[in-house]
Amino acid sequence: MAMINSMTGYGYAEGQLDDITYVVEIKTVNNRYFRERIKLPESMAFLEEDIDRLLRKNLLRGTINYTLWFKSAAANKLFDIDQTALREYVEKLGQIASSTEVKCQIDISSMLNLPGVWMPKLPDEKQTEQIKTKVLNTTQQAIDRLKQMRAAEGTALTVDLANYCRAIKNDLDQIRTRNSIVLEEYATKLKKRVDELLAEAKLELDEATLAREVAVFAERSDISEETARLDSHLQRFAESCQVAPPGDNIPNENHRTNEQTGRRLDFISQEMLREANTIASKAGDTEIIDWVVNIKCHVERIKEQVQNIE
Repeated sequence: MAMINSMTGYGYAEGQLDDITYVVEIKTVNNRYFRERIKLPESMAFLEEDIDRLLRKNLLRGTINYTLWFKSAAANKLFDIDQTALREYVEKLGQIASSTEVKCQIDISSMLNLPGVWMPKLPDEKQTEQIKTKVLNTTQQAIDRLKQMRAAEGTALTVDLANYCRAIKNDLDQIRTRNSIVLEEYATKLKKRVDELLAEAKLELDEATLAREVAVFAERSDISEETARLDSHLQRFAESCQVAPPGDNIPNENHRTNEQTGRRLDFISQEMLREANTIASKAGDTEIIDWVVNIKCHVERIKEQVQNIE
């Protein structure tokens, strides 16, 4: 069964062309939106747009840190000396030395550290296409490894979410069972208390009046709609992350693979918490409230987990 993907991952790949090894490193963390930071050597700036398209094609959201750098490359392959700039430096220094009558020795090797002397070696048109193909292929390899890691993380997240959903389902079943008993207990306690008070006053209360009071309590504390909606949210949550709830098989047509699952799961978990809060406010039974507290704890853990789902 295909499962959800985490937004946390790492991908690394190398590609060699003309004695230069191009290294691509991609790190991703969670983010509500798609955010990218692309770091390229100055001579590779022409690749930024193509790399951006490739990242957006493969990744839906998250903060993506992309870095391209060179490895095992000779200096003459990457940089060149701007002889015009170096010659101007020498001439200026010579003029200053002559005008001030200050004796100085010009060291060419030291002058290589001056601004503008070194410049990146820009590829020609043919080399540009070759580099573009090599870097994009290497980038795709890094992305594939990144996606493998994100899928593995997603598998672990799916297992955790399935466990939380199962725990919520169990607590919800307990609430339903207890809720059917609460009304009977209330009616019994109310009748006993009324009988005690009326016995002291030597009065009688007709059954119709007692029934109306029980009906009012039942209406005020009815949580059947809330439990049904929470059950429905659990089903939708399972369908969205392809986690089968206990005893259910999810049809393939309900599987969601082409949308940002994390956002949908975040919305559903908020709705689950809303229903749990309503149940707690309407239920007047301590046991039901205890189970609701358990449900809210599980939902909060779910909300934390889904923040890292793509």
